[in-house]
Amino acid sequence: MSTATLRFYQELKQLLSSAPDTGMVVHHFIGHPAVKDAIEACGVPHTEVDLILVNGASVDFEHPLSEGDRVSVYPVFEALDVRSVTRVREEPLRVVKFVLDVHLGTLARRLRMLGFDTTYESYYTDPEIAEIARKEHRIVLTRDQGLLKRKVVTHGYWVRSQDPEAQVIEVLRRFDLALRVRPFRRCIACNGKIVPVEKGVIEAQLKPGTRREFDEFYQCRRCGRIYWKGSHYEKMLRSIREIMRAV
Repeated sequence: MSTATLRFYQELKQLLSSAPDTGMVVHHFIGHPAVKDAIEACGVPHTEVDLILVNGASVDFEHPLSEGDRVSVYPVFEALDVRSVTRVREEPLRVVKFVLDVHLGTLARRLRMLGFDTTYESYYTDPEIAEIARKEHRIVLTRDQGLLKRKVVTHGYWVRSQDPEAQVIEVLRRFDLALRVRPFRRCIACNGKIVPVEKGVIEAQLKPGTRREFDEFYQCRRCGRIYWKGSHYEKMLRSIREIMRAV
């Protein structure tokens, strides 16, 4: 039985199954497993990791562990330039399309409200989510760490908060998305794109009060849902202002 010492930095310590305070884990292993296997055995999904150093040298996920190795594991860097070292993924994290697990329906609606391409269905299974992420190059957002450990998931994030209001702020901060917010461009119900529509085209679908009081309308290209700037619009505007102040 061989041992290696792994040290996890910053928010990765929250994910550890042991020693969350120090971030130091002594890992026991047989043979020469990939460093990715050792990291995930400690409780940290590979999608949370952006840089790995073994004995001071940058390595990829497949680097084999050896007796006595000292491994430093770092989370996604937002401010530091690490282009000169070995990154653990081929593609950047800045492809801003999401797929969410079944526990994050409210977060999905809020991300769509802010204009982000967000796939969500309450019946999706973990294998389905992983396959959608792979095929469509989407970032997985989940409350299930096990989902992020699937090999086909290359971009993902474990949402820490259980409060929907805090969750959207957390995601915007994590992926540095404040400047990419484009409200009211996505249908909250189905994620389709919203476009202006002439009142005469959808007038028959409107209730008498709405038909009488409003003239500017928008419609989802996918599901046909109609939007206008009524009281619900004002409520969403207030919510967006609160979110942006917090980010």
